[in-house]
Formats: sequence, structure tokens, C-alpha cells
Amino acid sequence: MVEEHGGGAALAELRERLRHGRVHAGLNMTRLAARAGLGRTTVHTAFQDDSPVPSADTVAALGRALRLPVEDLLALQRAAVEEAVPAAVPKEGPGWPIAEWDPHDLEVHPAGFAPASGSAGSRGVLSGYVRRAHDRILADAVADAGAGRSRMLVLVGSSSTGKTRACWEAVQPLAARAWTLWHPFDPTRAEHALAGLERVAPRTVLWLNEAQHYLGDPQVGERLAAGLHSLLTDPARGPVLVLGTLWPEYENQYTAMPGPGGPDPHSRVRELLAGRTVTVPDTFDQDALGAAATLAEDGDRLLADALTRADTGGRVAQDLAGAPELLRRYEQGTSAARAVLEAAMDARRLGVGLRLPQAFLTDAAADYLSDHDWDRLSGDWAETTYADLARPVHGKQAPLGRTNPRPTRRPPVTPAPVNAWAAPTDPTFRLADYLDQHGRAARRLLCPPASFWHAAHTHLAHPGDLADLADAAKNRGRLRWAHHLRLRAARAGHTGAMIELGWARERAKDRKGAQDLYRQAADAGDPGAVRRLGQLREAAEDWENAEALYRQAADAGEAEALCGLARQRLAVEDVEGAEAFYRQAAEAGDINAFTNLVYSREYLGDRQGAEAYARQGADAGAAFVLSNLSTLRERNGDRESAEALALEAVGAGDADALLSLGRTREQDGDREGAEAAHRKAADANGGPTTAHLARMREEAGDKEGAESLALEAADTGDFYVLRDLEWMRQEAGDHEGVEALYRHAADAGHLPSLGLERWQYGLDPDGSPSAPWSADGD
Repeated sequence: MVEEHGGGAALAELRERLRHGRVHAGLNMTRLAARAGLGRTTVHTAFQDDSPVPSADTVAALGRALRLPVEDLLALQRAAVEEAVPAAVPKEGPGWPIAEWDPHDLEVHPAGFAPASGSAGSRGVLSGYVRRAHDRILADAVADAGAGRSRMLVLVGSSSTGKTRACWEAVQPLAARAWTLWHPFDPTRAEHALAGLERVAPRTVLWLNEAQHYLGDPQVGERLAAGLHSLLTDPARGPVLVLGTLWPEYENQYTAMPGPGGPDPHSRVRELLAGRTVTVPDTFDQDALGAAATLAEDGDRLLADALTRADTGGRVAQDLAGAPELLRRYEQGTSAARAVLEAAMDARRLGVGLRLPQAFLTDAAADYLSDHDWDRLSGDWAETTYADLARPVHGKQAPLGRTNPRPTRRPPVTPAPVNAWAAPTDPTFRLADYLDQHGRAARRLLCPPASFWHAAHTHLAHPGDLADLADAAKNRGRLRWAHHLRLRAARAGHTGAMIELGWARERAKDRKGAQDLYRQAADAGDPGAVRRLGQLREAAEDWENAEALYRQAADAGEAEALCGLARQRLAVEDVEGAEAFYRQAAEAGDINAFTNLVYSREYLGDRQGAEAYARQGADAGAAFVLSNLSTLRERNGDRESAEALALEAVGAGDADALLSLGRTREQDGDREGAEAAHRKAADANGGPTTAHLARMREEAGDKEGAESLALEAADTGDFYVLRDLEWMRQEAGDHEGVEALYRHAADAGHLPSLGLERWQYGLDPDGSPSAPWSADGD
């Protein structure tokens, strides 16, 4: 009887039976791992005497592979767990022992399915694991953590390249040392992580899979990044290991430097990621393919099957995750299936969360269908389409899989979040990761049709989703939908939406309406709204209350409020006091403060001081400050210094600094000087820059090619090329070309870089100018 065993005896008996089974089957660890569909590290850990109790799924898989009585083994496993983790012992922090986690609950893609023990269902299985270059870097980070040094590493790679599996395999040595793993998830990933961060205990792995849902959260992402920095740098709280995964486009978004005077929404995330990322390649190199072939020869059927597909081109991980078949299902599916998938792709790329309500997708799909296809739909088209899209490929992922709400695991003492929203009760679906990423690339220049915006306004409820879609609509010139989506987000408690609506009231000269909205956001705890209230008081020349509000916002961590305090000092000609506040703002992460410091020193005639601040800004990642000073010197007639500073800016990372100088000279009628600046730009960058290539294509009459380059540059945060192209067409009197450029920039989401003023009331979803409408009466 199992009850006769103590925990130690139960675990010893379990391992003894597994060892006898392995010897009797004549399998080494590698072949056993392949037959069981487990990683080699997982199998080795299960047999090690000093390791914790293996998970139930691991035991069941080993039992089936060794043809042992699975239920008897699971009874021993349960007895061992009960003794190893007494119920009366409270947990120090969030999370569970690594050994108790199923990798699929941590979002590791299954490579196939096998019958589940004791039920008619199935369970996900993994192929054997092939170690690559990034695994060595991961192993070093894990070893450091095990030795007592807190570490963080984020794996950056395309969808289905093995990032999450690599993290899972890497932490197995820590499982043997009884480390805990915490995967924040509920009510949202970012909220859960921020709420529990202070309770993270030493010897914890913080699992941030798909880290964009944590670090990119517009409400708490920056605060979470600051909290993670504190956790990692406080020796008293370590050791901890923070592991995350990101797609390259998210890494680019978070690490891109803002333009001059532009917002810097990811300054703390950028600092956190610096030196803490490693790239996961899309393909297996020859060494990895050889290792995979060895595992296949030893009996790994999943790897053997993947390697037989000659068209993978080394994309073994994607094949195991079903990527080629997912793409085929999308491209060759019915028109209704394609419409639903494209609505899901657009929702995800414009900021909607992972769980997409069925009612939203169904209504959104309408305008993705031609009139011919719409008229041919059957009465049960929706049910048929969702059933088809939920059918998995090769027994793995579905193009659009049904999702189930996860059970709440928050401790009872955790306070409910402010402005908590009710999760949807209707069916929700999740787009396969590979199709999600494919949609971001293939559809990046397209604006969703009217049915998409209407369905979003009607069916979506999460305030963050609504606010993100409002921003996406604004960036595409769809101003009417942006307004209505932002209203819904604000009513759902999104303070950022309240601030945007307040700013719209300010532009309409409704200061009372703006103040009410800012006050509502401030009362909800948004320090940015407090700063906006300070700006209103400053505009009204109410200096005393403005300063009090700026100080309140600054104390709450709003770095830009320090610039408001600096302006207060300038108003009384206290330049030294103003610079002190600008320096504090720069140190707090507001890199635009460096521009103010530069202009202040230049205005006072302290050229060396201005250059010193410009270089400090460049060192902080704001190379544009050097470029701004270059332009200022050019305007003041100091061409030699302007060129030297522009060259320095190029070396600091602003590839377009010399081109910007050239355009300044062109605008001043100095074509010879402009050409000289362009030649130096090419020399400094080791060849033509994107802007120069776009100019060459434009001058050769290849307008489409020029626009393509400009939009590609804008995708990376470089809006100079778009603006330069617009200026060239304006100078040439090419009004049709300017109109086309604006429309293409709008559809791609880059209209603000050129200016929203071209169409006063914005555009309709079909791209035609909107009829007049009023925010008050619409």
C-alpha cells in the first residue's frame, strides 16, 4: 500500500521502479527521453536522487515508455509530493517548485500529443532537445543565479523558434535545487507581476514569457521595469532569475530611441533590456541539424518526422510547432476562414490582447469579404468556420484555437485592482503565434475596414485594448473611430485615454472640460495627469498652483514634471535653478531634457557647456541632441562646427544627422553645401543611407520604391525619410505624389510623422476624407 511509504520512501520506491524499468527495456537516457517525448534534462532529473519529485506528467510519460503500471507510479508520485511539501508550511513568495510545473502550462509549444493517463483525452509531448549557441548563454545565466548572483535574460527571436522551450530546459538544474518558478498571469500578466513583485522570494525564477505583455503594458510596463531593476540589484532579495521571451519587433520598439521632442514611453524598459538579451536564430545550423539527426536515429519520432520535410530549410523548431501547415491553412482556407483570420491578425497587430471574443471576430470579418463571397455565405458559416479553424495541424496548434479562462489563484488578501473589468463570458479564441507574426509583416501597410472598427467598439471591453485601438486609429487618420474608442476606454477607467481626451478638449479651447478629465485621471493615480493640470495652471499664469502640481507629479515619478519646474525657474530668470531641474529630469529618464540643457548653455554663450550636455545626451542614447545642436549652429552660420557635430551624431547612432544638415542647407538655397553634406553622410555610414537611397529612387522616378523605403524606415522609428520625401515632392510641385504619400503613411500607421492636419476630420475606413463631425454631438 502506498500509505505505508513515507515521502522519502515513496520517492525512493518510485525511482527504483523507473530504474528497473529502464534497465529491463535496455534504453539509455537519450533514447528513453525520445520514446517518452521528454527533454533529456527532464529525464535525467527524474532519476537523480538529490532532485525533487518529478511531475505527474513526467512520471506518466516515463511509465508508458517503459511499459510500467502508470497508476501505481502516479500513486507513488502523489505520496512523495505530500511528504516533500507539507501543507502546513507557508510559501515565502509567489510561485511553485519548478518540478511541479508542466512545461505546457508555461506556454511551451507541444510537438505532438499522446493519450493522457486515466482519461480519454490527450496530453502534449515534447521532442528531444537540441542545444544551440543561445543555450550556452542561458546556462551561464542559470549558473550565476545558482551561485547566488541575480540575473535576467530575454530571448529574442521569431515565433516558434524554441525560445520558451530553451528557458524551460535551462531552469531544470535549479529544479534539482528546489527553486520556485512564478508565472504571473491573472488578472492580466502585467498587473499580476507588479502586484506580486515585492513578495518575490530568493531562489525564484520569474517567468515572463511573451514579455511584451508585461513590459509593453502602457499602464504599468514602466513601473514593472523599474521594479525588476530594483529586484535584480538588491543583494538582500537575491538570488533571483528573470527569464523572458520577445519577438524582434517588440525588442526594436522598446529599445528605439525617441525622436527629438517626442515621447519616450519605454525609457525604463530600454534600460532594463540593455545587455540582457540574446538572439535565438530562426534556423538550425549544421551542428544543430546533426544533433537533431542523432536524436532521431536514437528513436525520437517527432524530430525524425520534422527532419524528413526537405522544405524546412533548417526551420526545425517552426516545423515542430506546425508553422508551415498553419500558413497553408491560412492561404488556402475558405474566404470566410481567411476573413476571420485577417480580422484576428489586425486585432493583434493593433494592440488587442491574446483572447479575441468570437462576437468581435464574426462581426469584424464582414468587410474582409467581397460582395460575391458575402452573398455566398451559408446560414451557419460562423459555426463551420470556427470549427474548421480550431482543428489543429499535425495534432499541435490550431490556426484559431478556443481559449478557456484560467482559474484565479490570487491570495485572498490581494486587493482587487482599481477599475477591474469583467472578463468576457462569451467564447474567446487565440490566434496561433506564427500567424500572429505573419500578419504583422504581411499586413503592416494595410488599414482595417469599417466592420473591424465597428466590431471593436461594439464588442471589446478591456480598457487597454480599446485605448490601443484608439491610438492605432489616430495614427491611421481614422479620427472619428479614435475618438469613440477612446471614450469607451476612458469610461472603462483607462487614465491614458482620459488624458488624450483632455488634450483634445484643450485643443478645442475647452479648458474646463480638459481640467475635469485630467482631474479624473489624477484621482485614479496617474501622475501624468497631475502634470497636465500643472500645465493648465502654468498657461493661466497661476505660478504657485502650477509649481505645487509639478512637484506632486515629480514626487510620483513623472520626470517630465521636472521640466515644468525648470520652466518655473526660467520665468523668474533663475537659469541655474532651471538647469538643476533639467538635470534631474535627464537623470530620471527624460532624454528630451538634454535638449533644453543644450539650448540653455548655447543661449548663454557657453558653447563648450552646450556640447558637453549634447554628448551626455548621446551617451544616454539621445544622439539627436547632437544633431539638434548641429542644426542650431548651422542656422547661426557656424558651418564648421555644425558639420563636426553632425558627424559626431552619426557616430553616436543618428545616421540621418548629416542628411538633416543637408536638408537645412537645401531649404536655405545652398545646394552645393547640401550635396557636400549628403556625400559626407554616405562616407560616414559606409554607403548610402536609407534616406539617400529613397532620394535616389524618387529622383529616378521610382516613387513606389521610394515610399517603400520610407515606410520601412518609419517602422523602425526613423521618420526622417518620410518627411524628406514629402519635402522633395512639395518642392517639385508634385501634389498628387504628396497626397499618395500621406494616404500610404496613414494606412501604415505613420500619419503623425507627417502631420494629422491634412484632413481636418480625418479619414473614413475606406480612405476617403471624413465628413465634418463634432466630438460634442457625434
